[in-house]
Amino acid sequence: MIIARSPLRITLGGGGTDLPSYYRENEGFLVSAAIDKYVYVTVMRPFTEGIYLKYSQLEHVEKISDVKHPIIRESLQMVGFKTPQVEITTLADIPAGTGLGSSGSFTTALLKALYTHRKRHLHQEELAELACHVEIDRLGEPIGKQDQYIAAVGGVTCFTFHKDDTVTAKPLGLSMDTMFDLEDNLLLFFTGFSRSASGILKDQQTKSQQNDVDMLKNLHYVKDLGYRSRDALETGNSVLFGELMHEHWEHKKRRSGGMSNAKIDEWYELGMKSGAVGGKLVGAGGGGFLMFMAHDRNKLRHAMAHAGLEEVRFRFDFEGTKVVLTS
Repeated sequence: MIIARSPLRITLGGGGTDLPSYYRENEGFLVSAAIDKYVYVTVMRPFTEGIYLKYSQLEHVEKISDVKHPIIRESLQMVGFKTPQVEITTLADIPAGTGLGSSGSFTTALLKALYTHRKRHLHQEELAELACHVEIDRLGEPIGKQDQYIAAVGGVTCFTFHKDDTVTAKPLGLSMDTMFDLEDNLLLFFTGFSRSASGILKDQQTKSQQNDVDMLKNLHYVKDLGYRSRDALETGNSVLFGELMHEHWEHKKRRSGGMSNAKIDEWYELGMKSGAVGGKLVGAGGGGFLMFMAHDRNKLRHAMAHAGLEEVRFRFDFEGTKVVLTS
């Protein structure tokens, strides 16, 4: 039995510039952080032949081509199981569709477990690129490369997405004081809305490919916000970082009509009046988690709790995708 885990993530600046439709023409940049909330994948060889899958659904099929779960099907085909006799189970600390990059985390954990099961070692960047290949190239998802890379690499990391599809990962130069400040004052609250990122990202991809002036101008601005967020954090100016989060959110809402809704706007306004310096929805938008940078975290917690939002507390993860058990 192999058990692998991948961390979920929050974006700290520059989100959206990791889509191929943008970075192949303009180069992308963002700052992302892995958190200690995980997706787990178990791979084992059962006594009986067949493919047994346990996720939000149950599957028992004889052939890889009959597998309904697209990521599992493509991964099994890519790894090259000739006579399938495998059982795959997946668990997660936080449900999918909540903006924390769960799809990329699942794919990296699955590939890590499958390759370990086959006695093959994958380096972090190799694992990330294979996960991108499954989701973007084989399945044609209109997504970026951030989730797969931060899940595989972990930490608080700057990513540059080059025009030739290569990716450079560099740890953010945080002081310990700033890191503890972020862990103490970056607060996550679940909105209760789950959604697929594909629809919102498809709209962004289409407009980028068509060289839509407003979309490209918006993404250029967000990339610049990514650089400014990096500089603010590396100089220990967490208040400025919070203000940049607010600026980012205001621009992000203009990118697509599906980014927010009246209820999310109401909660955001409440947060800003109740101890937050700035905030935004994590992920593509439309639901998931509201993230705030607080100057009065107790006041903010009480206001959000009174509004019915559940907080998920976290710390950063510095290990990335790893095998946690082999037996």
